[in-house]
Amino acid sequence: MNLANRPHDDPDHALAPSDARGLLHFALALALSAGGALLATLDNGWAWSAGQLLLALGLTLWFVLLHECGHRNLFRSRWLNRAAGVVAAFMALIPWTAWRQVHAYHHVWTGWQDRDLTTMALVPRPVARYERWIINGAWRTGLPLFSLLYRVQNFWNTPRLSRHFTPALMRRIRVENLAFLLAYAALLAWFGPGDALGLVGGGLLLSLAFQDLLLVSQHTHMPTRRAGGERVAPFSNMEQQANTRSLRLPRWLSWLLLHVDAHELHHMHVRVPGYRLRALKQDAPNEVHWWTWLRAAKSLSGVDFMFGARERTGMLL
Repeated sequence: MNLANRPHDDPDHALAPSDARGLLHFALALALSAGGALLATLDNGWAWSAGQLLLALGLTLWFVLLHECGHRNLFRSRWLNRAAGVVAAFMALIPWTAWRQVHAYHHVWTGWQDRDLTTMALVPRPVARYERWIINGAWRTGLPLFSLLYRVQNFWNTPRLSRHFTPALMRRIRVENLAFLLAYAALLAWFGPGDALGLVGGGLLLSLAFQDLLLVSQHTHMPTRRAGGERVAPFSNMEQQANTRSLRLPRWLSWLLLHVDAHELHHMHVRVPGYRLRALKQDAPNEVHWWTWLRAAKSLSGVDFMFGARERTGMLL
């Protein structure tokens, strides 16, 4: 049975989205974020540190919820997915409409490195000395360069997006992006940049650093092809598994993050909610323990990991 489309087509199917389950995870994101912010306001160093850890988990969960809502997988209801998706997008620092369009594009072109909007920048090329210094430095220190570039290049860079989407869609994206920016500016003006940084800065940095690793683990340094300007056909959902890596996070963290680490299963069954993925009981040949992968990836320079071929570097995980 092909499960790729079944859950949405049959709301009573065991793998279908659930409004109750979606509300649970949305409430958890709210609780982690609010609890972390509240602890950060207390005049106590331990409370502030605990608050930043909670915020880091909450902000990472918002990114995952954005992903699920974009697929209409968090809730059964379309309007709940949209409403929660806009909130999650705002918290994840990624505009909603741009996310939906770019991520849909990604799922069409996964496996073709120079056709997928999220991997085009990683096509092998000569790397300038200053770029090498920045990339290697960020990779070595854990500074979240890549999750920031992922946001800026793929969702906020409207001139780049305009080369791939229609003028009507771009007008919508520009208006929404501007609305998000004005809202962020209003919040900074209300709290003051210094107080805002003290309130959420540590949690935001930790969350982006974790998202760095999560994002680059999924498709970077995996087998891929390049179209080179030729007309090519997209790979099917099942074929995309070969170009996708899964991590094996601790069980509690995988559950909290809706099994976002089961990335192969997600690409093969895009309409199964993340919180249902492990029920598939399907093999993921490219799944690797997170610590094993991290040690291997960090043994390479940032440039070699991002732009290198695994056949040359020997990192086959």
